[in-house]
Amino acid sequence: MRKPIVAGNWKMNNTMEKSIRLVNDLIPLIKNQNKVDRVIIPPFTALATVSDLLRFTSISCGAQNLFWEPKGAYTGEISAYMIEDLADYVIIGHSERRTYFNETDETVNKKIVAALNVGLTPIMCVGETYEENQAGKTGEVILHQMNKGLADIPIVNGAKFVVAYEPVWAIGTGLAATGEVANKVIADYIREPLSHLFGEEVAQRIRVLYGGSVNAANAAEFFEQPEIDGALVGGASLKSHDFADIVNAAASAKK
Repeated sequence: MRKPIVAGNWKMNNTMEKSIRLVNDLIPLIKNQNKVDRVIIPPFTALATVSDLLRFTSISCGAQNLFWEPKGAYTGEISAYMIEDLADYVIIGHSERRTYFNETDETVNKKIVAALNVGLTPIMCVGETYEENQAGKTGEVILHQMNKGLADIPIVNGAKFVVAYEPVWAIGTGLAATGEVANKVIADYIREPLSHLFGEEVAQRIRVLYGGSVNAANAAEFFEQPEIDGALVGGASLKSHDFADIVNAAASAKK
């Protein structure tokens, strides 16, 4: 049985003051929910502070991105070595990075390798746009992202990352795939290629999340599905009680 994981991606939100307040609100609500791995992923300006606030809890901290080179003349970038002491997880290949910052499957692969090299757990995001979905290209797009993004990753590292299925058309729109549809996409286009890349035993250990307008009202629908191991939560993670409700829904789900 795969342990559920709920990760809250704050994206480009919250000043330092608001970040501190939100974390302090969240900690008493979710600190004892150890049936679920809980991850808070603040903006880089608050990463060190949030990491410190979470240090003596069982709640993990994550980073929103990294650059694949360890150091050098890359103004504005942050390497895996710079965040390894501050975070346990790092989001890689989020659809917003792919859309607005020209992230490619090849750079996703480089970033995954960099994260694994320092012991960070990558959360690799895959998903199709609305146009691709409507054209029936969901499988084609996700299979390409999976195979290119995870190319040449050693089997020994196979279970050391997380995959998040986030249909681009559902992010921040209020729209969400149904639990049944998301489960089938994950089974056919994520879990199946994982088994080809790493073998069935490793593939069954890798946790796959759903991301895309997950909220307190619809979370249980996704967590009831056998292939969905948790959620990558956006806007709802900025509200302490909503995020806590999602965590509790993951803990209550029967797998």
